Amino acid sequence: MTDTRSNDSPIDDGPKLTARQQQILDLVQSAIERTGAPPTRAEIAAALGFKSNNAAEEHLQALARKGVLELVGGTSRGIRLRADTLRSLNQARHKQFMLPLPSLHQLTLPLVGRVAAGSPILAQEHIDQTYVVEASLFARTPDYLLRVRGMSMRDAGIMDGDLLAVQKASEARSGQIVVARLGDEVTVKRLHRGRHGIELLAENPDFATIVVDPAETQFALEGIAVGLIRNHLM
Repeated sequence: MTDTRSNDSPIDDGPKLTARQQQILDLVQSAIERTGAPPTRAEIAAALGFKSNNAAEEHLQALARKGVLELVGGTSRGIRLRADTLRSLNQARHKQFMLPLPSLHQLTLPLVGRVAAGSPILAQEHIDQTYVVEASLFARTPDYLLRVRGMSMRDAGIMDGDLLAVQKASEARSGQIVVARLGDEVTVKRLHRGRHGIELLAENPDFATIVVDPAETQFALEGIAVGLIRNHLM
């Protein structure tokens, strides 16, 4: 029997999506790539012209039932693309560049634990272990994994114990989720550049915004979030 499915389908051998569901899936992936976090229901509704957030929620629930993504309760950005969805989307995007040997698509990434004061984040003493992961899980290649400590980024869907995939960078755009060094501490926050300088925003109302004062605090960007791996998957 001849297979008549289109080779242009974003998710090969995956569930059949409506045009609107595909739009939302593309929007979620685009937001994650651009800022390191998924969009809120309100942002989806605004981007696609829905009259209410409930319409966005209904489409997200349908995508969850089809197994394309997972919804995390209690957070405004609790949307996670499943690993097989990310793999299929990124393989479809880059399939013309794919190499013939599967082993060449794997990344060996160091896992950074606690970071000692004053030393580089990738110093050997900070490396707990290394993981081999599929490169197709990420639209942008990470340089290391960082174990998340605490719940300050809860509403971005980043939980305590998660492994944040980070691409090394010394610059970032406003709105991106970054790994930043403040004096002797390393933190994960959303970067905001405003009239009064740099702010590091938590995604949890229980945590205060950090206003960076270069005159008082040594500040440096260590990288940009490009993906997330749930702790239970490792």
